[in-house]
Amino acid sequence: MSPAMSRLLLAAVLLLISAVCAAQATTAASPGTRTADGVFRPADSENQDVQRQNSQGQNSQGPSQLSPIYTIGKEYKIGPNDLLDIEVLNLENAKRTVRVNAAGFITLPLIGPVNVVGLTQQQAETQIATLYGEKYLQNPQVSVFIKEFTTERITVDGAVVKPGIYPLVGQMTLLRVIALAGGFGTIAKRDQVMLFRQGDNGERQVATFDVGKIQSGLDADPPIRGDDLIVVQRDATRAAVTDSLFRDVLNIFNPLSYIPK
Repeated sequence: MSPAMSRLLLAAVLLLISAVCAAQATTAASPGTRTADGVFRPADSENQDVQRQNSQGQNSQGPSQLSPIYTIGKEYKIGPNDLLDIEVLNLENAKRTVRVNAAGFITLPLIGPVNVVGLTQQQAETQIATLYGEKYLQNPQVSVFIKEFTTERITVDGAVVKPGIYPLVGQMTLLRVIALAGGFGTIAKRDQVMLFRQGDNGERQVATFDVGKIQSGLDADPPIRGDDLIVVQRDATRAAVTDSLFRDVLNIFNPLSYIPK
């Protein structure tokens, strides 16, 4: 390695060390605490700022802030080719997995074909229970679990390893979706994960979640529905340090950067 190249490499290493130290100093100077799982918690003043911004957002024309997310949007309706787990209590060999055919029907013991397309999970349970109760069972208890959605998609964006559009398979939750997208990126804000959803009247609604609290059991893991958009916010401080460091290293190894203007 030539002396000039050695000096350039040494300069790059020194820049990397100084950037890491600066980032650590910035974090240490920021008010707040760090939990055992490594998630940084902002101080009360920062929380108040966020709450004030959310309050202002509720009075504006932008998306409304709702928590919990369970109140957002209409319930999923069964479609053709969906895969269902169905169990009828007190009926022998009545637990089975069936796929909805193209015409919207499933076939069950004793009652035969049942049209379930366009029904919610609860409506399907009620309809199947009614059919069994007419001739065969007294107060039948029916459980319907939508194991696979074939027509639903979700979008994951922001600071995750693999952002993109994914099929909604089974009963997905926020933690499962983040895992499906490869987990958090290096500059992700775990306490600023936003979930966008269309409401019953077509209005756009959003809720923000702290994944650290979900992982620790302090908050519930919200269910994800078709057409949901999950956006993981980037940490502005770490993003600035990373972008600046990348530009500095690129300039060191770019010979054109030394050409006088």
